[in-house]
Amino acid sequence: MSGSLFSPYRLDGLELPNRIVMAPMTRARAGDDEVPSDLAPAYYAQRAGAGLIVTEAIQIGPGAKGYSRTPGIHTPAQIAAWGAVTDAVHRRGGRIVAQLWHTGRVSHPMFHGGDRPPAPSAILPADTAIWAVGPDGTGGMVPCVEPREMDGAEIAATVAQFAAAAANAVAAGFDGVELHAANGYLIEQFLRDGSNRRTDAYGGSVDNRLRFLTEVVEAVTAAIGAERTGVRLSPLITLKGMSDSDPYGLFTRVVERLQALGVVRLHFAEDDWDNGTPLPMDWRKAWRERFHGTIIVAGRYTVERAAALLEAGLVDLVAFGRPFIANPDLPERLHRGLPLAEFRPDSLFGGGAAGYTDYPAAGSAA
Repeated sequence: MSGSLFSPYRLDGLELPNRIVMAPMTRARAGDDEVPSDLAPAYYAQRAGAGLIVTEAIQIGPGAKGYSRTPGIHTPAQIAAWGAVTDAVHRRGGRIVAQLWHTGRVSHPMFHGGDRPPAPSAILPADTAIWAVGPDGTGGMVPCVEPREMDGAEIAATVAQFAAAAANAVAAGFDGVELHAANGYLIEQFLRDGSNRRTDAYGGSVDNRLRFLTEVVEAVTAAIGAERTGVRLSPLITLKGMSDSDPYGLFTRVVERLQALGVVRLHFAEDDWDNGTPLPMDWRKAWRERFHGTIIVAGRYTVERAAALLEAGLVDLVAFGRPFIANPDLPERLHRGLPLAEFRPDSLFGGGAAGYTDYPAAGSAA
């Protein structure tokens, strides 16, 4: 379905006033108990003018963590705090889904009681570090360590954690969930042959490497319904040691599998840095033909680039990340052609209101 970036769209039973999505962005402002900050309701509510908000990545359970001060959704306190977020967004007329996350090997023993983090295979991700807060309260980058290979029982328990987290998200008032199968985290680690060297039913062939994602989707859709379930993928992003011998073949099979499983949203993350690689047009066309639900794309899009893909009918919604940090009223600014404020990089991770809830809307006093 083609349409303007500013035209309405019906998504999974939700009426979206525009095609602009707030992309998931880690802000690292949760407490040590992984409870979202008291400022989180205001932060998300300020951005409720988005057609859809996708939250920062949220840990599905104990053992899923890979960065300091990132939130979870597996304790009563965490669920209650997310309930305050969804209430605030809904009061402003917004729509919001929870991105569910397990970091896998992109982690550190400090988050696992001194044990190595879990992964499909014991392969150290090259040139990969996590953001961690030291004893003095200062955050910095810490190199990852070689992970340990998960056994069958741990895989099954992790699948169950995803389903429980999805149910917790619905209980907290979210309009749906997005499974984080992108950017080098656990689900993608199972998918790619550069990070999955298993010789059991979860490794080897493409279908075997798809097994973990398939089981997670089946468990989540059984818990909350396929109509509330989306998946994020990053076919060409190679950060965090990601590689595959045939990314097009792999992700074409992934798209076909997700269509068969009834997933209603696919969210493709593309390179979002200068000189990044966009998805090739023939890949977009092939996946549009194979997937009949809503397609979201993210990756330093401009209004003009977004409009071209929307007009071609290759995407339905377009996500914006960093511009939403400094521009809480981003859809209005884009629609009116107003200048965009720049975010302050030193306040991206950690801290309080500064660089989080203190960015004004256009025309407001700073």
